[in-house]
Amino acid sequence: MTHEVFNQAPPLVDYDVSADAALLAAVAREGAPWAVGDLHRLGKLAGTAEPQRWADEANRYEPRLLTHDRYGHRVDEVEFHPSWHRLMEVAVAEGLAGAPWADTRPGAHVARAAGVFVWSQVEAGHICPISMTYAVVPALRHNSDLSGVYEPLLTAKTYDFGLRTPTAKRGLIAGMGMTEKQGGSDVRANTTKAEKSGDGTYRLTGHKWFTSAPMSDLFLVLAQAESGLSCFLVPRVLPDGTRNVFRIQRLKDKLGNRSNASSEPEFDGTTAWLVGPEGQGVRTIIEMVAMTRLDCVIGSASGMRAALSQAIHHTRHRSAFGGLLADKPVMRNVLADMAVESEAATLLAMRLAGAVDRGEQAFQRLAVAVGKFWVCKRQPVLVGEALECLGGNGYVEDSQMPRLYRDAPLNSIWEGSGNVQALDVLRTLRKEPDALAAFLAEAETAAGADRRLDAAVTALKNERPDEVDARRVAERLALVLQGSLLVRHSPPEVADAFCATRLGGDWGHTFGTLPRGADTTAIVDRAAPA
Repeated sequence: MTHEVFNQAPPLVDYDVSADAALLAAVAREGAPWAVGDLHRLGKLAGTAEPQRWADEANRYEPRLLTHDRYGHRVDEVEFHPSWHRLMEVAVAEGLAGAPWADTRPGAHVARAAGVFVWSQVEAGHICPISMTYAVVPALRHNSDLSGVYEPLLTAKTYDFGLRTPTAKRGLIAGMGMTEKQGGSDVRANTTKAEKSGDGTYRLTGHKWFTSAPMSDLFLVLAQAESGLSCFLVPRVLPDGTRNVFRIQRLKDKLGNRSNASSEPEFDGTTAWLVGPEGQGVRTIIEMVAMTRLDCVIGSASGMRAALSQAIHHTRHRSAFGGLLADKPVMRNVLADMAVESEAATLLAMRLAGAVDRGEQAFQRLAVAVGKFWVCKRQPVLVGEALECLGGNGYVEDSQMPRLYRDAPLNSIWEGSGNVQALDVLRTLRKEPDALAAFLAEAETAAGADRRLDAAVTALKNERPDEVDARRVAERLALVLQGSLLVRHSPPEVADAFCATRLGGDWGHTFGTLPRGADTTAIVDRAAPA
């Protein structure tokens, strides 16, 4: 026997992705205990082999651009593998797109956030159009006529793919077109022009640099009108059934997020409707951006959890040096350290979703930017460490880890990279004292429970940061908020390990440097996939 296969971890399959103690407690605490049953149902589906196959196929067989039909007519369509559509069907049917805006139950946004957290552990790419559809609704409400027409379809739980008259469809998907090649995050440098036509609409001319999910039905687009940068609604198909001008020049060849098509569309007399006042495009679309930034936090927390689950599963089945890897003290320290990081990210993401439900706008203004900055930066580090736990087995495409690794940096780039978030934090600290007050009030709910947390909160109060300090302050704000959440809501072993390392300074520069005395066994057991 020269090829006997043994000591290999079996696939992580047939488990409940939602059976996550930190997640389930947060769902109930943040106002959606009624959603737990549906969350378990979705979690059990996510843990089966078929959706995992959909994820692999959607990334292996990438979207294909079709610029013309066989007769030479311009069509500008993108063809997806059927598995992409299966993933989208589940996400929309489970209410992960626009549905919470039409759901009057308390905790609707928390339930949706938990669903995104669970389902995107299967595959992250298709969550991009799901997120944009969720986020477009509050921005579209700046034009009540447009909202009245399209919102019922954006909040529907039916995925109805294909370019047809929007009002003739059973459900709609939305996207956004903000960035241009010369500006990136600096959208005020956009050159796309918007000119009034005689019928109340506008005509757009210009080129967008990153517009994901180009087969979406509707897009919010920024363009320069007479009064300045303004926000517009651009449908792919006009109300009379004709195709709007939306010339897809190419699809981006990206590092990761391969299942999701990202395009460069050209506008040439493209019909658009004004959303919000002319000249206030950033103020209008920022409501959409705030929701997509929230989803970046949820998505990164989800990706961290997916990678951690793979690492724990593998090391509990793989033997080396005379015993299971997971039983080796140094490996257990690594796993526990990642578990602490993952739980901190999960609690923060769910707390932000709860703030949406409760309308805590002052808290959101600071906390979302803080969370987006920090959690999205931690994802690539954690996923890289988790991949290493699998050794060479994690570096081959047969495993899920390379896809998790390629996707990991994206949320930190999407919707404003780290510097943009840090500067947003700094701007909020300077100009919105009510936001800082709400943030500190949340952190101080845990006052007296941990001396290291108390000291960190006191230090924050004494900060007078300028731009060079922006990243450091954003990081400290995130750690203080996470520490407060863990101290109040997580087991003592998790909270103590976090405060000792992230706030107390008893930490190295890599995962696996929890101090002596940390209850690594209990921490890993809590995080193990069920």
